[in-house]
Amino acid sequence: MENYIVSARKYRPSTFESVVGQKALTTTLKNAIATHKLAHAYLFCGPRGVGKTTCARIFAKTINCMSPTADGEACNQCESCVAFNEQRSYNIHELDAASNNSVDDIRQLVEQVRIPPQIGNYKVYIIDEVHMLSASAFNAFLKTLEEPPKHAIFILATTEKHKILPTILSRCQIYDFNRIGVEDTVNHLMYVAQKENVSAEPEALNVIALKADGGMRDALSIFDQVVSFTGGNITYQGAIENLNVLDYDYYFRLTDYFLEGNVSSALLLFNDVLNNGFDGGHFITGLSSHFRDLLVSKDGVTVSLLEVGASIRDKYQAQAQKCPVKFLYKALKLCNDCDLNYRISKNKRLLVELTLILVAQIVSEGDEASHGLGPTQIKPIAKNQAATTQQSAQPVQSAAPVTSAQTTAAQPTTTTQPQAQTPAAPREMPDILKQSQGTAEKKIPVRKKEGISIRNFNNEKEQSTASTQQTIANVEPEKDHPFDESDLRYQWQLFAQQLPLEHRAMAGRMQGMNIKLLDATTFEAVVENDFVVDQFMPLKPAIEMHLRTQLHNKQIKMIFRVSAPEEKRRPTSKAEKYQAMAEKNQALITLKNEFGLEFY
Repeated sequence: MENYIVSARKYRPSTFESVVGQKALTTTLKNAIATHKLAHAYLFCGPRGVGKTTCARIFAKTINCMSPTADGEACNQCESCVAFNEQRSYNIHELDAASNNSVDDIRQLVEQVRIPPQIGNYKVYIIDEVHMLSASAFNAFLKTLEEPPKHAIFILATTEKHKILPTILSRCQIYDFNRIGVEDTVNHLMYVAQKENVSAEPEALNVIALKADGGMRDALSIFDQVVSFTGGNITYQGAIENLNVLDYDYYFRLTDYFLEGNVSSALLLFNDVLNNGFDGGHFITGLSSHFRDLLVSKDGVTVSLLEVGASIRDKYQAQAQKCPVKFLYKALKLCNDCDLNYRISKNKRLLVELTLILVAQIVSEGDEASHGLGPTQIKPIAKNQAATTQQSAQPVQSAAPVTSAQTTAAQPTTTTQPQAQTPAAPREMPDILKQSQGTAEKKIPVRKKEGISIRNFNNEKEQSTASTQQTIANVEPEKDHPFDESDLRYQWQLFAQQLPLEHRAMAGRMQGMNIKLLDATTFEAVVENDFVVDQFMPLKPAIEMHLRTQLHNKQIKMIFRVSAPEEKRRPTSKAEKYQAMAEKNQALITLKNEFGLEFY
């Protein structure tokens, strides 16, 4: 039986030209090789499956090629290229830092660096998942990474650049790999399908590309899975069934129900989705993406942002013309709020159903929808105020045929009523006074005046408005949240990592700075001298604003303190430890000079 090789390994790029979706990076590397301007250390960072390790291997093979091609590619025919392709090259060493992350592993690597290459010009060391190295291993690697032998080149690969020490970052050329676009992924999957004699619909490959989320390795793995499921004939229906993806048709039908205001059909469709085994959170996320795609389809300028197949693109453009822009804005807001609250909700199904009901009522809101107002406005109460007034006036119709509201609208002067009808005055009181005084069950004082005038009504309305504003003013402001020193240190480090490259030195200083919480809201940052204080003073407002926002406490205050002479930094590297010990015992300096000892 022939050994089967998965597509992710079988079709792994072997040249810069065959790398998918990273044209700018591969061009930069090819030009560096052509002009012989090679750095001693590179850092490849980016999401999983986008070609970091692949580009590192191609780069290592190309710089050792004895007869490269005119376009800067390896020849794949010389002794060095053949040894690399057969995985027996001694010039290229790969280290998995996830399982070899101790100081001893790095020391062993440093010992190997001294040995020059037997074939070719360079020895390349590829360290994958370098962020998994321990802090002590990083420190042991610093000196060698900064000044390696001329024949050694280091290529570090990681998916989490923020976990790498700034001292390591400053010694490397950093290359950021981007997620591979849907179009590039579909084209490569179509190429693989032709090589494997597999028939595939473009819409099915588009679903696979969206599911992979920018990773080519994930896309090829999903492709193999779908091929096994469909027997070599990949269809759109087969792909969504195997990958547990909701069909686009669900969202198109649901949007039509929303535009019609058909709440019942929308709830029944959601029930059908749940019966098919889909999660409510997955459904609401897909609905948000659908509204987003409809929004970008309304304008010819943004239609390029639509990452779907050609046939489905036409359906999006057709339905987008039927959707008002205000409807899409409000629907996106409601779906996004539902997505944010889904995890913390105890009744998740009710939360999604309530969102569907609110979205279905947007168009039926009439004038309010045209102004961007949603069904959360108190429209039913406003509509029924006139009806409530008429119903309350019906019992006195025999004594007074015209109600108070009608009299006020028709006559500008005050209407006088007989003294016997004074008890009926509370029923004729405007509804706005009833709402400001509470529920209808509260006792309303009887007026001693003979009638209700427009002036009295306006005065009462102003008093009600003032009472409402006073109630709003009495609402307690949002309380400040407590925090501890660990929360403070985490947000401090996070701010340092978000600083731009031009503030790289200050970011490194912040990450090594000692901060201490003095009381519930005040903390101090210990610096070496007044010069450092002057450097950080322009950055102080931004730091405080970041901490107040992230820790939800507006009282946070930062102060600087210059460290005392006796406050010495604890030595970490071997050289620093040696200097600290030599200050106490001068014989160590004599011992080092006599034996010619060096630090590695």
